[in-house]
Amino acid sequence: MLFKQQALLRQKLFVLGSLAIGSLLYLVARVGSLDRLQPLCPIDGRFGPRSQDDIPLRALQFKRGLLHEFRKGNATKEQIRLHNLVQQLPKAIIIGVRKGGTRALLEMLNLHPAVVKASQEIHFFDNDENYAKGIEWYRKKMPFSYPHQITIEKSPAYFITEEVPERIYKMNSSIKLLIIVREPTTRAISDYTQVLEGKERKNKTYYKFEKLAIDPNTCEVNTKYKAVRTSIYTKHLERWLKYFPIEQFHIVDGDRLITEPLPELQLVEKFLNLPPRISQYNLYFNATRGFYCLRFNIVFNKCLAGSKGRIHPEVDTSVITKLRKFFHPFNQKFYQITGRTFNWP
Repeated sequence: MLFKQQALLRQKLFVLGSLAIGSLLYLVARVGSLDRLQPLCPIDGRFGPRSQDDIPLRALQFKRGLLHEFRKGNATKEQIRLHNLVQQLPKAIIIGVRKGGTRALLEMLNLHPAVVKASQEIHFFDNDENYAKGIEWYRKKMPFSYPHQITIEKSPAYFITEEVPERIYKMNSSIKLLIIVREPTTRAISDYTQVLEGKERKNKTYYKFEKLAIDPNTCEVNTKYKAVRTSIYTKHLERWLKYFPIEQFHIVDGDRLITEPLPELQLVEKFLNLPPRISQYNLYFNATRGFYCLRFNIVFNKCLAGSKGRIHPEVDTSVITKLRKFFHPFNQKFYQITGRTFNWP
């Protein structure tokens, strides 16, 4: 009898302990969610002075679940009004480059409480059909945010599409533009690898990288191959400089973002006039994935999609040498224009 009573008591204590732990985790998740979703402070500088109506972080009763409803379009107008939420045009855009690390950069910047990201690539400025729908269509594609937060979107095709600089200039001539680059030959091979994987999923054959990158008639670099053209960064940047001064661009080192992300993110915070909020706590190395993952709080972590960090196929070393020699003068000019030097071969 005594043994049964003791067993029953232990069972009750276990249940109570579980409930206590569960309640604690809920509170931690709620507080962490508030920390993540609410701006810690207003945005200074070009993004406007502090508003007298700014609400302190702890007073903001905003949940991830509610934000999810907003994104699905299920929120009522009354809910949106009560939370003082708006859909804003972006004050900064990651315009490129493809396979430079645009998704990683966007997700990492989203760690900052004053930044709200558009989850999908909008392709407004590079797609004629989308652009014809007008600026209101574009704005309604943006996530809900507080008025003093920065909305950021990324569409890497913007960097190489001829019409885009003028179109963005007409929307906002003072917008801030982020370009993330990697060593040009590595980027071109990564570009090829992504396309190759797509072909293989559809059981289609595809040329080897060497055959695409080198013109078989001249044995020189094939500048008609899109993966090669995209890596000639200076050619595309010069087109943008016809509309925007270099001061409105910030160049992010995509190779360094992989190995040492925090210093790169701190440079972007400074460029966007954001108070420093992203710390080493928010970034942890995942040895299994071989990449840094994101920590929003003690409960909520996030790693990039498994498609990131694809293994590149082996490429003939003579082709790699030829490509690096080809890109070298363009790289030097890129360093000169941007004022940022990279240790590219």
